[in-house]
Amino acid sequence: MSRAAVFDVDGTLVDTNHLHVVAWWEAFRQGGHQVAMHDVHRAVGLPSGDLITHLLGEERDPQEKDALSAAHKALYGTYFDRLPALPDAGRLLRRLAGRGWSVVLATSASGPELAALRRAIGADDAITATTSADDVAEGKPAPDPVEQALELAGARAEESVFVGDTVWDMRAGVRAGVRCVAVLCGGVPRVELEAAGAEAVFRNPAHLLAALEESPLGPPLGRGE
Repeated sequence: MSRAAVFDVDGTLVDTNHLHVVAWWEAFRQGGHQVAMHDVHRAVGLPSGDLITHLLGEERDPQEKDALSAAHKALYGTYFDRLPALPDAGRLLRRLAGRGWSVVLATSASGPELAALRRAIGADDAITATTSADDVAEGKPAPDPVEQALELAGARAEESVFVGDTVWDMRAGVRAGVRCVAVLCGGVPRVELEAAGAEAVFRNPAHLLAALEESPLGPPLGRGE
């Protein structure tokens, strides 16, 4: 079996967390809800339905949740042609693939959104597989996305690593039994990421790439770079 380097995408490889915050804030405003951007930011990384429940409470009309999700999707979609990859995101994925890791993306994005994110990263040649919201019963912090990624890669959890930027990512990775690496570029404080299960924390993909030898992703796996 191979070893998988599983990556969250939003806030980890592509600098989109604050774009999501603005889009959700406006979607809530249009729906008649005042939600602080700080609170929205802390919920980014949850699937849309779970994010709405987390921020507005359990008693929501399903049609209202659908309308809020659709508004967010439409607003966020206006950025698809200019999503910015984080520094060295593509180089990091290629370096890991060259070292023998099976690189898998595990994200709640799907369809045109996922396609836009992959275009931004620009490293499709290094990506073994992708699992999206369409492929799992539950999103993060449930372990389903990470477990699905491992299955796609044919990888063992105890030999794999998950890289993410939110506490939801870390909790999902811990529950899936993989080692967890966090990046700070999504805006979540180090102490919270470590408390949620991060074994190592880096500023962004460029920092992880520069410090690769000292990270849980460091040991090469038998193929040349």
